[in-house]
Amino acid sequence: MRTPIQTYWEKRLDHLQVALEANNFEVFRAVTCADVKNIVIKQLPGMAAKTVSWGGSLTLNESGLVDYFKSDPAYAVLDTFDHSVPKEEMLERRRQALLVDLFLAGTNAVTEEGHLVNLDMIGNRVGAITFGPKHVIILLGRNKLVADLEEAMFRIKNYAAPVNAMRLGMKTPCVKTSGCEDCSSPQRICNSWTITEKSFPKNRIKVVLINEDVGF
Repeated sequence: MRTPIQTYWEKRLDHLQVALEANNFEVFRAVTCADVKNIVIKQLPGMAAKTVSWGGSLTLNESGLVDYFKSDPAYAVLDTFDHSVPKEEMLERRRQALLVDLFLAGTNAVTEEGHLVNLDMIGNRVGAITFGPKHVIILLGRNKLVADLEEAMFRIKNYAAPVNAMRLGMKTPCVKTSGCEDCSSPQRICNSWTITEKSFPKNRIKVVLINEDVGF
């Protein structure tokens, strides 16, 4: 039986789906993060993807997709978060990830108009979302939905970024204050903004809407 909260979010996600599809994103729906893997797997044959990589995303990790692709020999996986390799090799992998068939990522925020808003440290994630990989899949928890661009930027700088800096053990002012200080720290993770208003070509970017709070 659905709870009132689930019903509330279903209706909001219905409106968001319409907005995203009007912006040429292909949209899929998941009740929980546990449903995401099966939804994505069903789309793989149509993509004919042989090479796969991803950007940093707690939602992606929770979905089980990273383990799935790593364990399936049908896919050549470019793991850009393998900390057993030197930093230079990891950066090179992130450059090569711009050429894969399929790139998976989360998003920092989405507006009610159906615009994806993201802020990166290095830029590999936003770069891949924008151009390069033939297909992109974005996993999006309901907690990422905001009213407009102003709210999206506030959410990212004053919640998502500080929490991620804390998670990563960064030595930035926001770790101490929990809010953006517009710092000049060498470990600043807020460097490159992107606003993806539409998918080009149509349906290149696929969005899985999850009726659950997941990720930062």
